[in-house]
Amino acid sequence: MTTWSEKLAELGIELPGVAAPLAAYVPAVRTGSYVYTSGQLPFVDGVLAATGKVGADVSPEEAKQHARTSGLNALAAVHALVGIDSVVRIVKVVGFVASAEGFTGQPAVVNGASELFGEVFGDAGVHARSAVGVAELPLGAPVEVELIVEVG
Repeated sequence: MTTWSEKLAELGIELPGVAAPLAAYVPAVRTGSYVYTSGQLPFVDGVLAATGKVGADVSPEEAKQHARTSGLNALAAVHALVGIDSVVRIVKVVGFVASAEGFTGQPAVVNGASELFGEVFGDAGVHARSAVGVAELPLGAPVEVELIVEVG
């Protein structure tokens, strides 16, 4: 069987470094067989990739890519804590979308993260999910993604 590390390499996906926490928390915590990540923003090389509200300043298509980046950052937090190859399955994804008034496309935006997990983990990437529209996110980010992951 191919390991998750090998699958990432096969897909040409490199896990980034873990984003530094913005306040008094850690990027991920393990309890028993589960890892819970803190919310991850779309940081690329330590810089927030975009700011603004989806449906006004950021297009839904751009936001979907930022959700993918946030999901990748969440996987990096899991990897730093327990190693990506210990993942048994993605259990739950919670996506927050800073939404302009009247924007209701949160599920399509959060698909950016969900589709990433499907690409990498196949059936083990199928998960429960919430996609929530919010007024504001830290640093003005358009999206934030957090995970619950079962590990072995």
